[in-house]
Amino acid sequence: MHRSVRGLLACVTAGALWAGLPALTAVTAGVAVTATPAAALGNGLALTPPMGFNDWNAFGCDVSEQLIKQTADYFVSSGLKDAGYTYVNIDDCWQTHSRDADGRLVPDPAKFPDGIKGTADYVHSKGLKLGIYEDAGTATCAGYPGSLGHETTDAQTFADWGVDYLKYDNCNNNSDGSRADYVKRYTAMRDALAATGRPIVYSLCEWGEQSPWEWAGDVGNSWRTTGDISDNWSSMLSIAQSNMPLASAAGPGHWNDPDMLEVGNGGMTDTEYRSHFSLWSMMDSPLLIGTDLRKATPATLAILSNKDVIALDQDPLGKQATVLSSDGGRYVLTKPLANGDRAVALFNAGDQAQRISTTATAAGLPRRASYAVSDLWSHTAYNSAGTLAATVPAHGTVLLRVSGSAAAGAGALLDPPLLDTGLSDTPGALRPGVSGTVDTYATDLGALPASRVTVALHAPDGWTATAAGHTTSAVLPKGRTLTTPWRITAPAGTEPGYYALSGTVSYTGVPGRPRATSPLTGSVLVAVPPPSGTNALSDLDWVSATNDWGPVEKDHSNGEQAAGDGNPITIGGTVYAKGLGTNAPSTVTYYLGGRCTALDTTVGVDDEKNGKGTVEFEIEADGRQVADSGVLHNADGPKQLHADVTGADSVRLVVTDGGDGSDSDHADWADPQVTCG
Repeated sequence: MHRSVRGLLACVTAGALWAGLPALTAVTAGVAVTATPAAALGNGLALTPPMGFNDWNAFGCDVSEQLIKQTADYFVSSGLKDAGYTYVNIDDCWQTHSRDADGRLVPDPAKFPDGIKGTADYVHSKGLKLGIYEDAGTATCAGYPGSLGHETTDAQTFADWGVDYLKYDNCNNNSDGSRADYVKRYTAMRDALAATGRPIVYSLCEWGEQSPWEWAGDVGNSWRTTGDISDNWSSMLSIAQSNMPLASAAGPGHWNDPDMLEVGNGGMTDTEYRSHFSLWSMMDSPLLIGTDLRKATPATLAILSNKDVIALDQDPLGKQATVLSSDGGRYVLTKPLANGDRAVALFNAGDQAQRISTTATAAGLPRRASYAVSDLWSHTAYNSAGTLAATVPAHGTVLLRVSGSAAAGAGALLDPPLLDTGLSDTPGALRPGVSGTVDTYATDLGALPASRVTVALHAPDGWTATAAGHTTSAVLPKGRTLTTPWRITAPAGTEPGYYALSGTVSYTGVPGRPRATSPLTGSVLVAVPPPSGTNALSDLDWVSATNDWGPVEKDHSNGEQAAGDGNPITIGGTVYAKGLGTNAPSTVTYYLGGRCTALDTTVGVDDEKNGKGTVEFEIEADGRQVADSGVLHNADGPKQLHADVTGADSVRLVVTDGGDGSDSDHADWADPQVTCG
């Protein structure tokens, strides 16, 4: 969507200077991109990533003094203030459309009857801080007066009102598109804020367009690294993946900002929201709540107030997590902590449960006989001999804190051993109404044996799951595995897709200590391969699909909202009766069952975007790329793709944003056909 419509796009964050900081060295247009981040801004602010609230994701322009005051009250009454949330931030649409006779910004008296000063005084009375929004252009994204050319006046106005945080956007900027212009505009506000003498966290919002992680370290306290986030899995994942490689730029006082939190807004599952919060905390991101806290569910509050997870984000060492591995959507991220511990995230970006593993030494800890391991979502303590592994649900994250100190490792021997539990990989798919066999496993990863081990498995309602082997073990030695086969039947008529199976493994560690219970999770695929002949993919049922805006559409373009709101698929003036309409980033997966040989399609950006949109189409067979369109622009028109999918169990259609964000990326798979034997 256009920036003026969609979240009024992304903003880069940075922090206000104290007066007297040296001027930024001039940057000329055409500077080569480097991996070396700029020096840190030395204003003494945001030494850990800012935490608080911003109204935009949940309210857009419907902001008011009442909302801000009620949110401040809720911070206190709910315990969120005690958890570390400090800033209550006002986004766009807080002002009138004209400056006053002295050239100063004017708060909308209907929305803010006590003005920003009165609102700030109230927020401060609660022991909290107030943030505000402006724009490094002639107008804000919603069309209110911008600060370009008014930096000195506006900065002093904010200081006079008692503002503590400024989010500074990038709409209507009159820019020549050069990095020098971006640096100039954002530096002007940095210097104006510094001249006020008031400590104001300065958050840059230039959407990552000029790679601010390379130059904004001594301009702001944080900077947006991407376009706006949306409340869906594809958007969150794409932004996280873009932000992960930028760890070297972050540190105390200068943070990468992958945008505000969507936790609680309803577009993702609680599992996905826990991953969202886990990744943002591992990446030392600002944690700015973007939901209506007055309506927050207990599950939402449990995520946002998890102090063990927040402690990773707020760790004073200020080291953003780095990626150890990411094969097949199985991510391992590790983050060093100030006390010598390591945080380890086992993150599953895939659409089915997957086993993910690493070791304590790979995470950066010294070699020990035993490690203390804390699961930060289940709040359970374990001991491990060094391997860290779990079967992670689709789109889920297991978040661990691991200590390698000798004392912690010895003390952890009183805790139960860490178990690796899950379902073994099962080739092929279950057919509705036909029994199949799956195996569960439980492996002792601890330094000591587990005893009195009992495995239980549960299937969805209407299914059957019957053990076909031993479900107990008197003793499970260190490094040994209990494997149990199960006969599973999905009812006739079950729709294609991945289905979660869950269970438990209960056991005893040190004799006399309480029994422990580890969750057992996994997923099975229910599907029927395509019939012989040539099949239009839009006539088949996919097993999974993700999309940035709205659902993937069959035989229509993507309308960005409800199913069926698109138009006829049209690329380069040609209308196609069959196809899939997506909005990048997107994935669509089909089960082939090894019966198919070729997939042929026409791809391109839909004409409805009027020349806008940049995407790349990829086809994967069993995780291996077998076709790639290269980056396509709207003006490129249709392109033919052919993929050899001989013998593949599954095929995945992938669309990425072409490297420039997802604005206008209506990507069409026109007339896609799969040939099967």
